[in-house]
Amino acid sequence: MPLDGIFLHHLTNELNTVVGARAEKIYQPTRDELVFLLRSVTFTGKLLISLRTGAARLHVTGAAFDNPSEPPTFCKLLRKHLSSAKITEIYCPDFERTVIIRFLSYNEMGDVIHPFLAVELITGRENLVLCSEDGKILDALRRSDLETASRLLVPGAKYVLPEKQNKLNPMLSSAEELAGAVLSSVKPLSFAFTDKISGVSPLVSRELATRVSADIDISPTAADQEKLSAVISEFKKSVSCPTPYILKDSDGAAVDFCYTEIKQYGKTRVCEKADGFSALLDSFYASKESLHRIKTLAADITRVLNTRLARAERRMNVRLTDLEKCKDRESLRIYGELLKANLFAVEKGASFARVQNYYDENFGFIDIPLDPALSPQQNSAKYFKDYKKSHTAEQTLLGLTKKDKEEIEYINSVLHELSLAKSAADLAEIREELAECGYITRKNSKKQKPQAAKPKEFTSPGGFKVYVGKNNTENDFLTTKFAGKHDLWFHTKNIPGSHVILVTEGKTVDDASLLFAAGLAAAHSKAAAGDNVPVDFTEVKFVKKPSGAKPGMVIYTTNKTIYAKPNISLVK
Repeated sequence: MPLDGIFLHHLTNELNTVVGARAEKIYQPTRDELVFLLRSVTFTGKLLISLRTGAARLHVTGAAFDNPSEPPTFCKLLRKHLSSAKITEIYCPDFERTVIIRFLSYNEMGDVIHPFLAVELITGRENLVLCSEDGKILDALRRSDLETASRLLVPGAKYVLPEKQNKLNPMLSSAEELAGAVLSSVKPLSFAFTDKISGVSPLVSRELATRVSADIDISPTAADQEKLSAVISEFKKSVSCPTPYILKDSDGAAVDFCYTEIKQYGKTRVCEKADGFSALLDSFYASKESLHRIKTLAADITRVLNTRLARAERRMNVRLTDLEKCKDRESLRIYGELLKANLFAVEKGASFARVQNYYDENFGFIDIPLDPALSPQQNSAKYFKDYKKSHTAEQTLLGLTKKDKEEIEYINSVLHELSLAKSAADLAEIREELAECGYITRKNSKKQKPQAAKPKEFTSPGGFKVYVGKNNTENDFLTTKFAGKHDLWFHTKNIPGSHVILVTEGKTVDDASLLFAAGLAAAHSKAAAGDNVPVDFTEVKFVKKPSGAKPGMVIYTTNKTIYAKPNISLVK
């Protein structure tokens, strides 16, 4: 992970700009994230503390967060002890991956107190611990196991910093001392710097190794000492006077970051300077964390839908098997007719009857199985009864399998909507829709009023307005309430996706606008990764919503099909 101890040290130095600010508000958007709204005479902004494995960090952020209506228990505790508290100090002890944030506040008696937060960013052991002035733990975001943990992180225990590693401090040690330590490592050169120097990440270790030797997979030798000392001297300068850099691949996507320039990748990576350490982290994680946050918030819905989808598919498969058996029902009627015509020739108690089959063009003989316990008349009546039951079962199964298919299509459409959701507001609309359909229960007993539909809006090359629904509620709104009867309706052919409306205003639509709208329909569907996606379109007057149909489900006629390339760049 590039957020090593040295990067964290310089980040906390930069964060001293928030010292003196008060914690005006505290939020916990997700289980692993805390946001402090800070305000002072010289600073107003948000401090984000993320404890998600692989993305643990803290920095000032400009991102917007959707907060739960009911704060989690740990957030309530932080509000109790830190609301309006003033930050007095932020530091990273000895290049370790722990940050201490000290506060000045007042207790219920009006006495001055100095609680502090310990932000532990150690991979696999990320945690946030709230402590009193004397170091007693008030609570931890993730409490330790009393039986197996080496450190107690539970209310009432004494807070102890994570165990220090036996490594040299790059600021306090000379270049010769650091070089000697690296030479003493038994690990390959690419890992030797991480092994012996505090706060060095694998990324920086590999970078320094490539500056020392062309072969970084062997242990360092005495022959490397002179070069090693020179490299470490330059390294100490970058530690003393850091410059934040962000690494991007050939497509311009951010892939890494550091406090010094990284050259080990050659021309395959571009190293760009950032405006600051907080700004770098905010930019690097912006899109990644937004998608992860929404995915986390949608996890319970996804789990419920996947369970219902698997159940519906199993149910439909069983019914299709039973329906296949009903295809042989005509033979039951024929058996009954032949037995009825040959009652005089059938012996009572026989296990089968051989009779001439007058339904066969060759008038051949056929063996009809019999129940020996029944008379010939009863066997004939039983075949007629079984035929009627099979006919009734077939009609019932046809209706049930149709409903199963509709439910599977609907669930797949909602799962697709979840994949496109970009905010908590989008998820709220989907939750409301599922609650209306009985798939989930509302968290509050009082019925919530659904938010007003706000479909996406685009303008085609020909100047026509094009609207795209983000979920089934918006799809229904667009198609059944918003669109005029002569507007054009687009939807991917037999593929879950959004409804797209092109407002014609009575004008003739040009081909470029048709392709534009079709491309939007393709991009907002499960076929977004395709290249030539079939999209049906027709006038809205030919699109009907059957009575009792689930949200977003319609039937349409008089349609044409156009093949379009998904406009992925327009999906926001």
